[in-house]
This record gives sequence, C-alpha cells and structure tokens, in this order.
Amino acid sequence: MKQKKQEREVRRIRHQPAWITLNGVATGECEIMGISKTGAKIVPDGRTVIPPRFELAFGDQKRHPCEVVWRRGRMLGVRFIRLSQPKNGGPEGNPGAPLTI
Repeated sequence: MKQKKQEREVRRIRHQPAWITLNGVATGECEIMGISKTGAKIVPDGRTVIPPRFELAFGDQKRHPCEVVWRRGRMLGVRFIRLSQPKNGGPEGNPGAPLTI
C-alpha cells in the first residue's frame, strides 16, 4: 500500500529583516527568505554563530522560539516551537504546531 505524501506547508516568499535573539538579547540580524506557519528559511548576516535553538524577532518585536532543522551553506531552515500549552490539551513544546505570524 502506498503511503500518502505529507503535504508541505504553504511558504510565503519574503525578504524581510529579523533579529536572532538568545536569552532576550539580539545577537545578530538575518533575512527571512520564506516563511510559513510552521517555520522559515533564513540567511544570517554571516557574523553570528547560530545555535540549534534560538528566537527570531520580527519588526513587530514578537519573538518566535525556533530550532534549526537544516543548514545549506549560509541558509538555514528553522521550525517554530510552540512553548505554551495548546488549548486542546496537546503536548507542550510541539514543534509541528502552527503559529500565527
């Protein structure tokens, strides 16, 4: 029996600046190349060391916890991490849960 392919989340093309933050402190700038409800493709400024987990801060100062899921040269794919308990009682820290962006 063939398994159904998981559909990829719709990613919107952006060329939007954002900040990489650690412990609430901006450590470097990056450009968001594409974004979806569950993650983003970013290009850091080149001077910042990117840890496996960090927060992205957008122009509205809203911070999104995320984790790196792939690296290709300077480009990174990140998945947004939902840290709060969902209303449906699901598991805390669900990395696949969509966020409102």
